Amino acid sequence: MPNLAYRRVLLKLSGEALMGDEDYGIDPKVLTRLAEEVIEASDAGAEIALVIGGGNIFRGAGLAAGGMDRVTGDHMGMLATVINALAMQDALEKLGGKARVMSALKINDVCEDYIRRRAIRHLEKRRLVIFAAGTGNPFFTTDSGAALRAIEIGADLLLKATKVDGVYDKDPKKFDDAVKIDTLYYDEVIARNLQVMDTAAFALCRDAALPLRIFDMAQPGVLLRLLQGESIGTLVRTRP
Repeated sequence: MPNLAYRRVLLKLSGEALMGDEDYGIDPKVLTRLAEEVIEASDAGAEIALVIGGGNIFRGAGLAAGGMDRVTGDHMGMLATVINALAMQDALEKLGGKARVMSALKINDVCEDYIRRRAIRHLEKRRLVIFAAGTGNPFFTTDSGAALRAIEIGADLLLKATKVDGVYDKDPKKFDDAVKIDTLYYDEVIARNLQVMDTAAFALCRDAALPLRIFDMAQPGVLLRLLQGESIGTLVRTRP
């Protein structure tokens, strides 16, 4: 069993990460590959929680901009995250993992209510915990939900999977001379308004001194390598 630099982590995936090359919904092949990464890391001894966005199904903020009540739209977005969480639970269990979905909204017929002590107990028993429905409140993103849950469960590290391999000084898709930044501090991320996560999520992590690593999940085996302490992507942390 490999030595792990981080024992308990929370992995934040976007809903779009589940789409693959599709325009909408969930690509079963992508879902299975992501689940395999999580199972590999879990088998190595890590305690893993997940938060998955709902953008592949529904974006409440977008519909609110078109005239829908924002609170209604955000609640619909929360329900989309529950759909993704249930799909991930199924994928993990088909690979032999033991998974639990815990929702900030009460949907007792399909998943458990979020209770912090119960979530920690699941992790201690080596179950994979998927937190759904964000914080349960409108106007908060799933990034903020991921930061909050990571702090509540005492995670050693928050992992944010993106489509790029870290944070750059400018858009690498537009500028060939863009330079990847290996380490950032929360106060400079907030001051520079870097849009990797929302400001509320950064502020929560900063105040709790929770390190955040931003990386590209497309690399095979990357999750386990991160947990073993490899410097992949960009590390965001509180100033010493």
